[in-house]
Amino acid sequence: MEFTLNKPRIQLDRDAWVHGAMDVLAEEGIAGLRVEVLAKRLSVTKGSFYWHFEDRRDLLLAVLHVWKEGRIRDIVKQTRAQPGKELEQIYHVIDVYSAGRNRRGMMIELAVRDWARRDAETAAIVAEVDDSRLRCARELFLACGVPFDEASSRCMLLYAYVFGISLMVFDSFDSDVARVKRDIADLIARSRSIGADISSSSSASQQTGQH
Repeated sequence: MEFTLNKPRIQLDRDAWVHGAMDVLAEEGIAGLRVEVLAKRLSVTKGSFYWHFEDRRDLLLAVLHVWKEGRIRDIVKQTRAQPGKELEQIYHVIDVYSAGRNRRGMMIELAVRDWARRDAETAAIVAEVDDSRLRCARELFLACGVPFDEASSRCMLLYAYVFGISLMVFDSFDSDVARVKRDIADLIARSRSIGADISSSSSASQQTGQH
């Protein structure tokens, strides 16, 4: 008499579905994020999806929530600096976000932004994340003594650079790409006001020494 052993069903919780959806979003964009595709990818039945979500929209909103919370948490962490080390932290932010080390994260970012072009709720969440990015970066510049208006401009420039560089292929543009990146980081991080203050202090010191 032969016995057939039934394979145990894989039980996935809500978080597993959401993280699986994030992987699909990174690879295929919002158009590829379908319940059937995700269930097949996770090796479970489509029916099990409805234990955790009302419908596809419910899943998409969960993905957005996880993305938003993760981005804001990372932004706060990366822009936190010890007193006196704010300029050093600005360079760190530029380096971390302009590096190609987290390709998956950038692909998800681009997919969410493409999604936001056609969905008002997604657009509102992207705006919230961007506002957090800019405000946190501006605080770093302000802590370095940069005037408010200039700090606003520099934090905008910082993120325009880190997002723009993720879309470009520039390896053959210059023989020393590392130098180009360092120069750009200096242009973003070094304030005209700080430079003027340093020059003024230096001139004052020289004049004092002459008398």
